[in-house]
Amino acid sequence: MCEATCGLELHLDGDELRLVRGDRDDVFSHGFLCPKGTAIKALDADPDRLRVPQIRDRTSGEWRDASWDDAFALIDERLTKILERDGRNAVAAYAGNPSAHNVGALIYNRAVMQALGSANVFSASTVDQMPKHVSAGLMFGGPLSIPVPDIDRSQYLLLLGANPFESNGSLMTAPDFPGRIRTLRERGGRFVVVDPRRTKTAEAADEHHPIRPGTDALFLFAIVHALFDESLVRLGAVGGYVNGVSEVEALAREFSPEAVAGVCGIDAEAIRGIARALAAEERAAVYGRIGTCLSEYGTLASWLVDVVNVLAGNLDREGGAMFTTPAAGAGNTVGAPGAGRGFRVGRRHSRVRGAPEALGELPVVCLAEEITTAGEGQIRALITVAGNPVLSTPDGRAVDDALASLEFMVSVDIYRNETTRHADVILPVPGVLARSHYDLALYQLAIRNIANYSPPVVDPAPGELHEWEILLRLAGIATGMGPDADLGALDDFVIRGLVQKAVGDEHSPVSGRNVDEIMRLLSPRTGPERILDFMLRTGPYGDGFGSRPDGLTLAVLEANPHGVDLGPLVPRIPEVLRTPSGKIELAPEPIVNDVARLRARLDAAVDEPFVLIGRRDLRSNNSWMHNLDVLVKGKERCTLQIHPDDAARVGVATGEPARVENHVGAIEIPVEITDTIMRGVVSIPHGWGHAVPGTGTAIANGRPGVNANLLTDRDAFDPLSGNAALNGTPVRVEPVRDGPVRDGPVRDEPVRH
Repeated sequence: MCEATCGLELHLDGDELRLVRGDRDDVFSHGFLCPKGTAIKALDADPDRLRVPQIRDRTSGEWRDASWDDAFALIDERLTKILERDGRNAVAAYAGNPSAHNVGALIYNRAVMQALGSANVFSASTVDQMPKHVSAGLMFGGPLSIPVPDIDRSQYLLLLGANPFESNGSLMTAPDFPGRIRTLRERGGRFVVVDPRRTKTAEAADEHHPIRPGTDALFLFAIVHALFDESLVRLGAVGGYVNGVSEVEALAREFSPEAVAGVCGIDAEAIRGIARALAAEERAAVYGRIGTCLSEYGTLASWLVDVVNVLAGNLDREGGAMFTTPAAGAGNTVGAPGAGRGFRVGRRHSRVRGAPEALGELPVVCLAEEITTAGEGQIRALITVAGNPVLSTPDGRAVDDALASLEFMVSVDIYRNETTRHADVILPVPGVLARSHYDLALYQLAIRNIANYSPPVVDPAPGELHEWEILLRLAGIATGMGPDADLGALDDFVIRGLVQKAVGDEHSPVSGRNVDEIMRLLSPRTGPERILDFMLRTGPYGDGFGSRPDGLTLAVLEANPHGVDLGPLVPRIPEVLRTPSGKIELAPEPIVNDVARLRARLDAAVDEPFVLIGRRDLRSNNSWMHNLDVLVKGKERCTLQIHPDDAARVGVATGEPARVENHVGAIEIPVEITDTIMRGVVSIPHGWGHAVPGTGTAIANGRPGVNANLLTDRDAFDPLSGNAALNGTPVRVEPVRDGPVRDGPVRDEPVRH
């Protein structure tokens, strides 16, 4: 359910889940559990969770239960017509956050995308994380070659824009982050947090430095300047594998701590002190997350996190920032080690505004306009998988209106939510207990090398289809095979392609082997288990189908239900690199060319009196777990947090509604006055705004909150990665007065929220 990957101990009476506890024997989480883990019982039993396909009558708007055959027949009829009439790009796809936590979706979403052959592919990655993929790809050659803090051995951790005490790690898989930080401090280490809010994480830190939203890149560049200015640069063991040090030194000259301090709000001497500490401590790391990504300078900030780690001598060494060696599915453990083709962005661009592609995706800020703008390549149909872009992406009203205008829409989802209510067909996946589990993506970013597989706990209900079967049937329709394509043949096609690639790779443990032999050795498994077994056996710890008899297989994981500990992180430079030069590219050309834009920020004026940021909560996971009473009960959490001095200045009071508006829209939201937020900044949590017509989530609709993304601007995004700028949004705040809330300054009809 989240990136912590905590092990659960489940107690069942037949198929009924009675008790959920943390698995004390789990090799990674050791029994740690947060409220989201215990909510698995409520999620599985949720009466609003869809269990059979749903079809919407467009004339009446009514929904009806349907058979799988009827649902897929309708999809085949409508989708095929659009593909034949308007071409491949007329059908788009959007994958949401839960896909990253589901081995079936991770593997078979790709099959659907390849079958569609559309340039219009979108995902939640350009909502919150694409800058890190782009910076890592350009620096190290692979978009998932992201260094993570080796916090279990670190003595100094600088954390920017993250609140792991409430959300655990993100792009850093680390169960029980609070416990790990307590241990760090017990062994004499120090923990420093940079954040506009005094979060629970910041409260536990040795130092907390409030920073103006959107200025993380300036702050980090000032650290880089100080490292050079005070002769603190020391590359350490990676020194022979670094290009671009002198270029970075030249770029940093204008970003002195003294020049940056007034803009970011952190004292120049404090910045220099942090630089000295990072250079002096033998085991130190910098970690930046969602707050650093969700700005118009997200890629620059993500890049500078690792530039600082390199320059201070903390990359690829124990206690610093290190690369995971995952057991399965990692691009940086296959092929020739130490060099590769590198990483590119902008291989194609969006039709309307020319925004660049990254990782095969277009920026989600472009989704609405690609639907509503006429012309060749206009999106006429959409497939969503576990996503809710109406709440999660900028200018939610525009996205909502765009989805309503589609000719056809299919959603693979367990809820009829704010997005899927626009679908013509909803295809529900089985409950979480009926699905196998392996954290294929998240173990690539773990702070320790581990592998843990969970088989299904219960059988699917009669008539349910596994998610991978649903996705393969969609792929069959997209390729013209019709609604009744042979799923076994399609599944064989997917795995055979992976096997053929491996046997043709001279660096693979199955290089030169017979494809049919490998296929026989994988039988009788099918679906995700067969592919996972293949990935494990050809991975860095695998048995190589006999070449390493004691190696890892899926059978080994099945025999070890608490997981297999594969050891602490180890140095991986230069083997992990996939850049053409075989070096760490400290000054990639696309990033260097973008620095001038950041330089202009030093003199830029703020247009509005406040800037808006999001925030995390321990009991919330974006929008998709708000229909569980166990997680949403209690005091209102969708509030506008504002500093007491700012509240007095604008005349708002705790518990009373305030009006928050800008040129995009306006909302009304209860006020929460708190000195934990810095002056000039207001905060609204992400993923709320549920009470809209046509949804089927009773609890969420009863505690709807408001959608902060009615205020975020589609035109505000990071140009390198295409990531939405959901933080640092300029807004105005005032008490609610008589009269309707307006949708921006030029329209006077009520805003829907």
